[in-house]
Amino acid sequence: MAQEPSLRAVGWARSLPISRGVKTARDWTHDHLAALGWTRTAPDLVDSVVLAVSELVTNAHVHARSDAQLILTWDEKCLHVTVHDSSPELPRQREASDAALGGRGMFLIDALADEWQARPCPHGKDVTACFQPPSSTGGA
Repeated sequence: MAQEPSLRAVGWARSLPISRGVKTARDWTHDHLAALGWTRTAPDLVDSVVLAVSELVTNAHVHARSDAQLILTWDEKCLHVTVHDSSPELPRQREASDAALGGRGMFLIDALADEWQARPCPHGKDVTACFQPPSSTGGA
């Protein structure tokens, strides 16, 4: 019986307070993607991931009114970007009028990520977006 190779993954986690979490999240994410070499090999993907992180952390702060925990996990196939907050209410795409300043965050996540999901947790929810780099992009 052939044995499947073990999954190799690397991950990082960061707590982000409401007071200053979004810029910190963007900078911290960009630094980790640079360490993976993606700023050189996949700069458009880096921009997409950083924008998605900004949207997800903003949603946690604004809609859940809570601090956020940001977790990045790279498993050599997909970068999983997870944001946890303390609200049990799952995000939803909603219609935004042309005059509205907000309301487009989950539409952006849907457009930027290869896939995303939200799931309730005992103390809130996790929203995870998956980003698959071009096959030539290396990693950890």
